[in-house]
Amino acid sequence: MPDKPLVAVVTGASRGAGRGIAIALGGHGCTVYVTGRTVKPGDHHLAGTVSETANAVTAAGGKGIAVACDSGDDEQVKALFEQVKAEQGRLDILVNNAAAVHDELTLPGNFWEKPLKLADMIDVGIRSSYVASWFAAPTMIEQGSGLIIFTSAPGSVHYSLGPAYGAHKASLDKMAFDMDADFKHAGADVSTASIWMGAVLTERLRMVIDSDREKFGGLEAISETPEFTGHIIWAMYNDPKLGEKSGKTLIGAELATEYGIKDEGGRQPPSYRDMDGSYPWTYQSHVVRG
Repeated sequence: MPDKPLVAVVTGASRGAGRGIAIALGGHGCTVYVTGRTVKPGDHHLAGTVSETANAVTAAGGKGIAVACDSGDDEQVKALFEQVKAEQGRLDILVNNAAAVHDELTLPGNFWEKPLKLADMIDVGIRSSYVASWFAAPTMIEQGSGLIIFTSAPGSVHYSLGPAYGAHKASLDKMAFDMDADFKHAGADVSTASIWMGAVLTERLRMVIDSDREKFGGLEAISETPEFTGHIIWAMYNDPKLGEKSGKTLIGAELATEYGIKDEGGRQPPSYRDMDGSYPWTYQSHVVRG
C-alpha cells in the first residue's frame, strides 16, 4: 500500500450512489476524483453537482477533486485519467458507476412502449465502464496494484426494469470477470469486482417510493445508504485476500457481513440471496484467446 493517501476515481458521482461512495472513500482519507456532467445547480432536475460532492469528500476527511466529465465522451475520459496521472502519479481505485438513467426507466410498460433513449444505458453504462477501465489499466499495471469496481445489481440475472437495464448490469458483471482474466494473463496484480448494491436510498429512489408508497414503500426497510458500498470497497481494497475475490460478482450486503460493516443506525442490510433467492452467475473457466 502506498505511503500517501489512496487515489480513487468515482464516475457518475454528482449524486446518488456515486456521491455516497466518493464521500465514504473520503472518510477513509482517500483523494477522490469526482466525475460527472452536473457542474452547477439546475443543470439536472435532481440536486447535486461534482463540486458539491468533492467538497463533501474533503469535509469527510479526504481530498475531493471535481472534474466535469461526460463519461460518454472518450476524449473527456482520456483527459480525466491523464489529469489523475499527472497530478497524483498513481490510481488505486476506479469505481465505474456512471450510467444514463432516465426517469422513464421505472414507468410501467414493455420496452417498445418506453422512450428509445433508455438505450443510452448501453453507451453510458456499459461502454463508458469499458473505456474508463481501458484508460485506468496501464497506470495500475505500471504501479503493480489497483482495484476496478463496477456497481451492479441482481437485474443482471432476473428481469428488472427492462432489457436495457438488464443488459447494463449483466455486462458489468461479465466485464469484471473478463478483465480479471486479462489481468491474470498479463501477470498484473490488479483486481476487479462487480458489486450488487441493494436498493440505494437516493433522492431518485425516494421519488419512486413517494410516487406509490403502497407498491414501493417496503423498499425503505431494506435499503442501503449511498455511502454503504463505499465502505465495502475500502474494506475490499485492504483485504489481504482480495485476489481471491477478483473477477467475481459479489453481493454487497454479504461482503458487509464478512467485513463487519454495518449501515447507518447499525443496520445490516439483507442479501438478495436471502430475500428472493437471487445470486450471481458462476462463469465457466474455459478460455479462448486470439
